[in-house]
Amino acid sequence: MRVLLLGGTGEARALAGLLVGAGASVTTSLAGRVSRPALPVGEVRIGGFGGVAGLRQAVLDGGFDVVVDATHPFAATISAHAAQACADLVPLLRLQRPGWEGVRATRVGSHAEAAAVAARYRRPFLTVGRQSLDDFRSALGAHPAVARVVEPTEVPEAWTLLRSRGPYTLEGELALVQELGVDVLVSKDSGGDLTRPKLEAAARLGVPVVLVDRPPPPAGVSTVATPELAAAWVLEQQDGREVQQ
Repeated sequence: MRVLLLGGTGEARALAGLLVGAGASVTTSLAGRVSRPALPVGEVRIGGFGGVAGLRQAVLDGGFDVVVDATHPFAATISAHAAQACADLVPLLRLQRPGWEGVRATRVGSHAEAAAVAARYRRPFLTVGRQSLDDFRSALGAHPAVARVVEPTEVPEAWTLLRSRGPYTLEGELALVQELGVDVLVSKDSGGDLTRPKLEAAARLGVPVVLVDRPPPPAGVSTVATPELAAAWVLEQQDGREVQQ
């Protein structure tokens, strides 16, 4: 069983480990937008595919039996490309961790809406990722803000840029929010435990939260929430192929 795993998340790395352990041949594809990424077991390719046609050709050239899309919940473009590329070609599964639950927040449908809300506050704390900052640069401009990113990026002179990579702790986030003096936390609903402490810190300190809702998944693509369920699905496809043969 040859598996093409569209990765870049902790769930993708966990799934690669499960599948390799079960004897599958796994190639994980990483976009290459993060320096020093955590690498999974199995084979790794880095870089884009060149759109739907390129991804479809990569599946054919690699002789892959199935594709698992375990990219970030906000990686809407590659998820849409995968759905189109795999249609009538190979089975496709979406592995996506659940969003955050039990969070008191103002929910918005886009980063532009989040930026408009953030502009009403004295000093927003932006934790939306480097690639999502354009709307905030436009809306906030010289308005003071704090942006936390993994990779370096350009921000307005009035902003404070923090570079760090999770996981984060509640104690650390409490101290940071108090030290920064921010009055609103802006994030996207990425889900997971690595960055959830910022939400808990905001709740304890009475700092309001703005959450950007996830883009809708491609229609017709089966979705599971855990690496274990994804591994079971892949192995079911393998068993099905063996029966047909």
